[in-house]
Amino acid sequence: MSGSEPMMSGNQSLCTTFTFAAFSSLAGLQSVLFVVFLVIYLFTVGGNLIIISLICVTPSLHTPMYFFLANLSFLEMCYITSVVPQTLVHLLVEAKTISVGGCAAQMYVFAILGLTECCLLAAMAYDRFTAICYPLHYTLLLGPRVCLKLAAASWTTGVVVESAQVTCIFSLPFCGTGKIQHFFCDIMPVVKLACVDTAHIEIVLFAVSVLFIMTPCLLILCSYLRILVAIVKIPSAAGRRKAFSTCSSHILVVSLFYGTALFTYLQPKTAHTPETDEATSLMYTVVTPALNPVIYTLRNKEVKEAFQRVTQRNPLRQMA
Repeated sequence: MSGSEPMMSGNQSLCTTFTFAAFSSLAGLQSVLFVVFLVIYLFTVGGNLIIISLICVTPSLHTPMYFFLANLSFLEMCYITSVVPQTLVHLLVEAKTISVGGCAAQMYVFAILGLTECCLLAAMAYDRFTAICYPLHYTLLLGPRVCLKLAAASWTTGVVVESAQVTCIFSLPFCGTGKIQHFFCDIMPVVKLACVDTAHIEIVLFAVSVLFIMTPCLLILCSYLRILVAIVKIPSAAGRRKAFSTCSSHILVVSLFYGTALFTYLQPKTAHTPETDEATSLMYTVVTPALNPVIYTLRNKEVKEAFQRVTQRNPLRQMA
């Protein structure tokens, strides 16, 4: 059987490799998709590297807000790298296969980064809540040690929870054709390949998604409700605009990330189709990471000013 070797499992053989079936209807456009994905990938990695570099070399950006932004930029680079390079290879070759071990590794990395981003966005919301609602205590409430602990808690939660979840998934036997109706090893398309009843696993996955995706989401909503109340109480219109502008980039990123994540992971099983899964996955694995550097540079005055200062100090620019 293509994509599997005969291993005893009743009358079926257990898969040792999976085959991706995504974009099969776009066979004539795969070279175009390759170029589009490559450009987006290079733009995303380059944009996030610029943001991290600016934060590192600009003392005025050594604040909790930009500490979390540097973490987010690093995470986004890893996030898109866990999916897109392999997709680029598969757009150029006919055998779009991956070993079960390779699929597990990809899912580990992707899932850990996804949950870490949920927690990190909640930490960033807490930073904005503290800055606007308790400005006089901001440096005390969000000192360097507190920021490190929040970032470490975000990464630890992602690693612990998703390692357990993905290990549970890959303890299942996979058999049949091993064809994944997707372009990477996402959770639900892989679970569908199991040759046992997965109802109990799907209930656990849904419960984990609700708990660990919705809890940070609720914390973000609570933070912004308090922020909204505080902004309304600011007497001057200029003060209200300034306060809101410090949150606008984060609100956009949260909306993009959670909009697609909630649609993908919290919809019932019957609502999942290969087409909708591929479309929403493209949004949160490719499009959203690419938009984040744009959002945080075009809408952030301090980042733009830091970029201008760095480029103006460039000797080559001065010679020109």
